[in-house]
Amino acid sequence: MSDRISTDDVAHVASLARLALTPAELVRFTDQLGAILDHAEDVAALDLTGVDAMDHPVPLHNVVRADVERPTLDRDEVLAQAPAAESGRFRVPRILGEEP
Repeated sequence: MSDRISTDDVAHVASLARLALTPAELVRFTDQLGAILDHAEDVAALDLTGVDAMDHPVPLHNVVRADVERPTLDRDEVLAQAPAAESGRFRVPRILGEEP
């Protein structure tokens, strides 16, 4: 078990998150969170002098196509093929607050 975090700390965080933990879960999560904090300390101890910060390990290139205006489908033609249309829009069944 890590000295960084106590079961009381984990119980407090669980309470804030409105989680009910058993005593066995408190012990387990205390061990797991302690291991995470120990690893974070190992990473923080690394000498990164001269290492450039990066936001992604592999260079990314924008793969989005250029935004080019093109003709669209005719609204009336599309709505004519819909199962139901109303006031220039697709009519769909209600799904909230009403029984079928």
